[in-house]
Amino acid sequence: MKPSPQFLLAAFLSLILQTGICYGIKWIALSKTPSALALNQTQHCKQLEGLVVSQVQLCRSNLELMQTIIQAAREVIKTCRKTFSDMRWNCSSIELAPNYLLDLERGTRESAFVYALSAAAISHTIARACTTGDLPGCSCGPIPDAPMKMKKSGSQANKLMHLHNSEVGRQVLKASLEMKCKCHGVSGSCSIKTCWKGLQELRDIALDLKNKYLSATKVVHRPMGTRKYLVPKDIDIRPVKETELIYLQSSPDFCMKNEKVGSHGTQDRQCNKTSNGSDSCDLMCCGRGYNPYMDKVVERCHCKYHWCCYVTCKKCERTVERYVCK
Repeated sequence: MKPSPQFLLAAFLSLILQTGICYGIKWIALSKTPSALALNQTQHCKQLEGLVVSQVQLCRSNLELMQTIIQAAREVIKTCRKTFSDMRWNCSSIELAPNYLLDLERGTRESAFVYALSAAAISHTIARACTTGDLPGCSCGPIPDAPMKMKKSGSQANKLMHLHNSEVGRQVLKASLEMKCKCHGVSGSCSIKTCWKGLQELRDIALDLKNKYLSATKVVHRPMGTRKYLVPKDIDIRPVKETELIYLQSSPDFCMKNEKVGSHGTQDRQCNKTSNGSDSCDLMCCGRGYNPYMDKVVERCHCKYHWCCYVTCKKCERTVERYVCK
């Protein structure tokens, strides 16, 4: 399926932003930008958290993009937290941007996921803004491509890993383009059909990336001929697949709090007593056991439909038993 012009533009802008304003994942700190900041004057760029001098310059020349990028940063945090809410590592450290702990500073599978999600979120948010007309600079012309540049600091292996995982995120987004159609006609007939290619919701893209996170491949940086490449650690007879997330360093089990390795632990985390999945009390609590507590829940109930056309409901309160890890 050929991608839409809006997606091509979004992918191109994503490349630019991740090499400049949005290099790496420190740009997620833009999520902390006060809503009262209008960002309609170049001096406002100095007030954005986490931007170095060169990035401030890029902000000044791309003011019309900044509100969209800020929205993308907020979407990354919200989506990552929601996607991993049922696991020991629940993406809580992403809210520390730009001063991350080691779970996101090192070449872990957690950082692999966040890099991929951030790249997808930038393109997704820009594409949506183009479609709705919020970015007047969008065009349907051919979009030139540009290679991603790397910072001079940091290990070559980490740079290659982050570049690879960011591209995986964009490719998953591209693959999510789906044909959507709407019928027009008398009495619900479909005499005329309007079709377009649209993007899936970011939460669906994140679930796809989560599956790739769970099956991510550990790699090593090995010489092959005159250059070094990232190759699978255990089965280095094949190159790294373009569709798989990769990581360099193993992660802790995230059971106990240890900020040195970026683990917040699972003490006091809510667990599901009846689940057999990652949110089960056995897995979430790492065998330490759990404590029950009673919680009051207020819900809508006894709803009635009135002609025409509204619904009225009462509020009902019930008590449920919940569980938290010891």
